[in-house]
Amino acid sequence: MLELEHGFRVVDVHARLEPAQGRRRREGLGDPERLEREMHQAGVVRAVVTPGGRDGSYLKANNAIARMSVERPFVPLARVNGARDPADTPVARLRNLAASREDHHTSPEDIEQYAYDDRFVGFSLHPARDGLPDEDVLERLAVANLPTVVRGGVGFPPAAIEATLLKYDFPVVLAHFGGYPLNREYMTQSIDLLDRAADLYLDTSFVRFRDHLERAIMEHPDRVLFGSGTPACHPGVAVMEILTLDVPKDAMRKVFSNNPGRIVDALAPAGDQ
Repeated sequence: MLELEHGFRVVDVHARLEPAQGRRRREGLGDPERLEREMHQAGVVRAVVTPGGRDGSYLKANNAIARMSVERPFVPLARVNGARDPADTPVARLRNLAASREDHHTSPEDIEQYAYDDRFVGFSLHPARDGLPDEDVLERLAVANLPTVVRGGVGFPPAAIEATLLKYDFPVVLAHFGGYPLNREYMTQSIDLLDRAADLYLDTSFVRFRDHLERAIMEHPDRVLFGSGTPACHPGVAVMEILTLDVPKDAMRKVFSNNPGRIVDALAPAGDQ
């Protein structure tokens, strides 16, 4: 892909690194060299990264992406998991009554260590894949008060996010407008939720609907953050989706740089390498 020339400073709040080479679905997918090269092609100067899904503890994977980010334009999030079923169903609620944290689940002490480790700028959660942390862990996330990128959608819809995570005081960046995969209703609900959730932000990764993107940016210009979803999506494609929207350039500038830099200090201009 030819390098994009768009005149914006672009930072990315949603990218994935895969530290285990054997886990990459095909050659190069998720490796730091490819990510850095594709970011350069797209004009992305820095990206927030987190490891892909795996069973068991995320400790080794988190530490690995922190090492891979050294001297690269990446800023890592620590991925956390939990024992609770995030589904809002009678069966899930019954199961959660007996759920207890095991050794491979993220503990409050883990959150404290990550929060005071200068290598990590926040956290990432994929409750439908990894389970929902218990209240002790969520309370420690609130104490840390660092941005947490949350994958919402089928398995963890906006209503569940409002009933669980948004009860606590820490910035929640809801990936994919809370509608993965391509759920228009959930995306609409997430945009509506911005009116009553001051700590909620939306990232643009895998939001393929112009009307949802334009509505969110025009109604809430300070609450939408650019996310590419790389390596599943080339960052250049994600950038072009924003560039072709019918919104003012000042709004694009907020989405590409100002808003992410306000939520994640390391994405502010002073953090560029």
